[in-house]
Amino acid sequence: MSKLVNLGSLCIDHVYEVPRLARAGETVASTGYARHAGGKGLNQSLAAARAGARVAHFGCIGADGALLRQVLAAEGVDVGGIREVAEPSGHGVIQVAPDGDNAIVIAGGANRAVTPADVAAALNACAADDWLLLQNEINDLPGVLSAAAARGTRVAFNVAPVDGREQHYDLGSVALLVVNEIEAAALAGRDAPAAALEVLAQRFPAAAVVLTQGAEGLRWRAPDSAGYVPAIAVQAKDETAAGDAFTGYLMAGLLAGASLAQALRQGAAAGALAVTVAGAAPSIPARSAVQQLLAQRSE
Repeated sequence: MSKLVNLGSLCIDHVYEVPRLARAGETVASTGYARHAGGKGLNQSLAAARAGARVAHFGCIGADGALLRQVLAAEGVDVGGIREVAEPSGHGVIQVAPDGDNAIVIAGGANRAVTPADVAAALNACAADDWLLLQNEINDLPGVLSAAAARGTRVAFNVAPVDGREQHYDLGSVALLVVNEIEAAALAGRDAPAAALEVLAQRFPAAAVVLTQGAEGLRWRAPDSAGYVPAIAVQAKDETAAGDAFTGYLMAGLLAGASLAQALRQGAAAGALAVTVAGAAPSIPARSAVQQLLAQRSE
């Protein structure tokens, strides 16, 4: 059975409910606080596992990160590639407004301690029909991308969050590129989503490029197809990890043999459900819930 090998971040999220997102120079009193497992890598591994995929996660945590390993292991993720390092685990500070909007500050911590040996271990775990999944929250991504290209590994890259480093990445060998509007604009140098998607599709003609637009749905361009998936209307509570739920379910669909269009619809349903629940990892929906929502949409 094909699997997902995720060389990705793991974070401890500190989530603050606020009446509104703080502006520059402003102090806002929190109306609620919670601590969750998170990090784009962890969230996406969790989502893929809940979607039924076989998942192996590689990455680094600190001595404070036992929770992160436990959360993944409890969902059946292979955590043998998670290594403890001297640095504290990565963490995020997240503001969540009543309408679900959020603002996030992340500290890389142990996520920036990935070594060439960690990269080699992840690549060695990849069989020919597996996918290697990456996000932009670990260090030395140019080295990871180069090593994966040299081996002919099939790579999916969610270029999130953008932080300037992505401008120097060689993405020519990436098979699947997943971006939101901000990330697409940063990579393509175009603010309009349609224009950014066109630029990226032309720049990476061998890749499938997926551009998510939140409530506006998503668009994709691939070598042999293109299309649009409308958003599913829901009552948003917290948008944290919606993109990660989408990406994990998308990858699980592809691993299960679904077409890109089918896998994207599955991912869109997972992302919609994720915004209805507070937190990152806690908001990743179960497979049964995603299937039920898709069934309702097809009636």
